[in-house]
Order: sequence, then C-alpha cells, then structure tokens
Amino acid sequence: MNEEDGTLLARGRVATRLPAQDLDRAWRFYAERLGLRPAEEGPGGLLYRCGGAEFQVFHSAGASSGGFTQMSWEVDDIEAVVAELRGRGVEFEEFGLPPVYGGAHTRDGIVDVEGYLSSRAPGPRRARGAWFRDSEGNMLGIGQAVD
Repeated sequence: MNEEDGTLLARGRVATRLPAQDLDRAWRFYAERLGLRPAEEGPGGLLYRCGGAEFQVFHSAGASSGGFTQMSWEVDDIEAVVAELRGRGVEFEEFGLPPVYGGAHTRDGIVDVEGYLSSRAPGPRRARGAWFRDSEGNMLGIGQAVD
C-alpha cells in the first residue's frame, strides 16, 4: 500500500524515535561527533532535522539492543562522510552481512551491499554502507546507492 492508496496512515509523515538514557550525553554525541544541533529541545527529548526528515532522541529508562539499524542517512559520498565522522571520533562497526545482502564483510568500516532499497530510486540496488553506534547504543547507518 502506498500514499496513492489514500489511507490516512499512508498520508502521514514518518519520524524516527531513538531512546536515550542520558539526554545530555546524547546531545554532546550528536553535536560533537555528528556535527548536528537539535532544531528543538524539550525536557523529554531532542528533535533533529536532516535533509527534509526529522528524528527525535527521547529520554527513556529503557535502551535499544543496538543489534539492528534503527536509523540511516542516505548520502552521495559515503567515503567522505565516513572520513569526516572518523575525524570527529566516531568508531565504525566491522562485521559481515547475511547472505541475503551478499554476505560481504566491511573493509575499513564500509561494506558493499546487494539488494539495497533506496528512497531515491525504485527497486533493489547495489550500495555501500557503514554503521556506528551513538552514545546510547543505538545502531545508526550510512548508505550510498552506487548504481
């Protein structure tokens, strides 16, 4: 079902919510490591806007397992973004992907991914990806479609 189907939910905007046990620590991570400043701040959370989308880091007594990607940015030059973030102290994950995504392993934090679905173009594509954790253990990704 898509937006043209006319359901009320399909016409809504999607906004990611990431849990944080310590909002001050999360604020510092997103500012110092990612270079992001909240567009709005409240007692229960931080609202960020990036590329026409938004996400909120909210105060939570619980924590994410960090075992899966909770949010990802699509970028035009993954190598430049990874280099910039590394220069800010971000540490990238090193691991292998399951066979459905080509079974590749990261090299220097970046991996080639098969079957990537991009919001920029229809259908499965080849892409490059990198993952890191924020100060609260949330797994965040960066993706670049390459064909």
